[in-house]
Order: sequence, then C-alpha cells, then structure tokens
Amino acid sequence: MRLGVPEETAPGERRVALVPEVVKKLTGKGLEVIVQSGAGAAALIPDAQFTEAGATVTTDAGEVWGADVVVKVAPPTPQEVAQLGAGSVLVGFLAPLTAKDTLVALRDAKATAFAMEAIPRISRAQAMDALSSQSNVAGYKAALLGAQEMGRFYPMLMTAAGTIPPARVLVLGIGVAGLQALATARRLGAKTAGYDVRPETAEQVRSLGADWLDLGIDAAGEGGYARELTDEERAQQQQALTEQTKGFDVVITTALVPGRPAPRLVTAEAVEGMKPGSVIVDLAGETGGNCELTEPGQTVVKHDVTIVSPLNLAAEMPQHASQLYARNIQSLLELFLDEEGNMSLDFEDEIIAGACVTKDGEIVHEGAKKTVEAT
Repeated sequence: MRLGVPEETAPGERRVALVPEVVKKLTGKGLEVIVQSGAGAAALIPDAQFTEAGATVTTDAGEVWGADVVVKVAPPTPQEVAQLGAGSVLVGFLAPLTAKDTLVALRDAKATAFAMEAIPRISRAQAMDALSSQSNVAGYKAALLGAQEMGRFYPMLMTAAGTIPPARVLVLGIGVAGLQALATARRLGAKTAGYDVRPETAEQVRSLGADWLDLGIDAAGEGGYARELTDEERAQQQQALTEQTKGFDVVITTALVPGRPAPRLVTAEAVEGMKPGSVIVDLAGETGGNCELTEPGQTVVKHDVTIVSPLNLAAEMPQHASQLYARNIQSLLELFLDEEGNMSLDFEDEIIAGACVTKDGEIVHEGAKKTVEAT
C-alpha cells in the first residue's frame, strides 16, 4: 500500500502529517511512503531525514496525491482533492461542519475520507485524538503569549527593591487547551483560576493548583463539549464574568461549540474594566472569538488591553505539533490495516464509522450532510 504525504499549502500551516520517526515504523510494516519534497521544511525536517527513514521523496505532487492513502494536516482545497486517485483514502483535519467546498469535492471524487476531528472521543480512540494533541500545544503556547504580551512578571518576586505580587491568570473553557494553559501559567509562577460551564471540570482545575470560578451555571453537553446556553443563562454568565474578569491580568479563552460561533464570554464592558496593560489571548478566533472585541488573526489594543487572537496556534510549534499529530495518524492507520499490512476498513468499528465523512461518492457524516445542504 502506498501512503502519500503532501506539502501543506494552507497559509501559516507549518506542520507536516508524518515525521521520520513514524515513517520508519510504517515502512517497517511494509507500507510504501511517498513524501513531497519540502513537506517537512517548515517543521525543520529536511527531506534527507524522510529518506533515511525509508520514504521516497519526490517533487511530483501528482505522485503523492495519487497514492492509495493520502494524509494531511489542514483541510485540502478542491483543487488538491481533484488529484486524488480513484478509490483512494484521505485522512486529515477536514472541517466537516464548515468546509462545504471540500466536502463536495471529496464526494465528487468518490474518495473515502476520514476527518481527524470526527474521531469519537472514547477511551479506545485516545491515541488517535488529534484535537487533544494539538490543543495541548495551543494551550501551552497561549500561556506563553499571555506572559509575552503583558509586559509584567508572572511570578511573585521578592527583591531588595520590594516585592512584586504574582500575576493573576484566568482561563475560560476547561478542555485540553484550557488545562494546559492553566498548568503552564502556574509553572511560570502566576496565580491561576479557571471557569467552565461544565461544573464537573472544577476538580480538574483544582488538581492543577488553580482556583475554581463558580458562576452557578451547568451546561454539560455531549462528547466532552458544552451545550449552547439558553438566552437567560448567557445573560447570567456574561454579567458575572464581566465583573470577575476585571480583576485579572491575563485572560485566556478556549471555549468552543462544534459547528457554531464561539460563545461570547468577555464583553466590551469587561475589557474596558480591566487594568491597563492586561492581556486577553482568544483561542476561539477561528469561529469568531470569545471576546466581543476580538479581531480574528490580529493583535489589537482596546481600552489599553492587548487582545491576541491567533488562528492556528499549534502550527507555531510545528516540530512537536507534527510529532504528536503523526502519532495520532499512525494509530488510526494501524486500525485500517490487517495483519499483512493491507487496507481492511471495517465500517462496523465505531471509530472508523464515526470518523468517515465521505464514502463511495456519498457524504455519510451527519454534520457534513447538513453543511452541504445549508444554503
């Protein structure tokens, strides 16, 4: 079986779908891996390392896209999808709830496509959970961005010139990214607090030495995500958060609802009430942002508060992000293969069925169907 690794073409995407460590393991199982020349350059992985790991490096993009299985990071363009061979398999982040053009192209190409973000969040699939692996990277980087932009110390310092109190950092949204942001900020010496509409996350927050911000709202949803709040709950949350955020030096927001605009957690009033020099790091910019004054993809200053909204933070740490993602891909591919290393897709398997977006010229993922049907 031939496995293709194309160069990523999305703006700002520096990751690569496979790294030499994983290539070596896959070629050891009898797979032929074809890597497009330069695919790992942005992640500081030269072509020679792929060659040493047993891959074939080529400048011919068509040869890579013509492989039996193609693995990517960012969603492909319709033009890239058109290069897929008949009956081929595509694996990567495919944005099944938003990328209508890509879904239509995959359907028309009669490709079987698996979305990494659609892998069921069950215990057996943890090694394949790319959302979590990349969120870990984003949460770590978000805490560093807060420290970099604030212009003040994170830790308490006791010096001959006097004592400097620790910075106060609030994390809104306690998923993988939020927990990593809390842990990193605390390691840097900040006094931390966390909030989520799912009260069961309070124990996780406290386990990291952070305070739990209890606003009295329970919005636990399916798949580890929060459900959308009612209008009454949203108003209650915003009023309480507006008052609470004014006392923090750094606010990191990570709250997302799949397929919907990001919930507004930080109002313009809250920003105006924060201390001059405070920082908001908004990780929900790709779906509009958690802060009312966020400008997705930009760093802006409003009311003397710096608001940072990176759109693909994991790609800013491409080496480790690629390494983790490649291991996720490896785990999923191993589920695709039989003992002889041949493709054997069992659509009775919960993971394979759940991650499949298109099959035999048909869109099979329910969320993707709604995306394509929407006008």
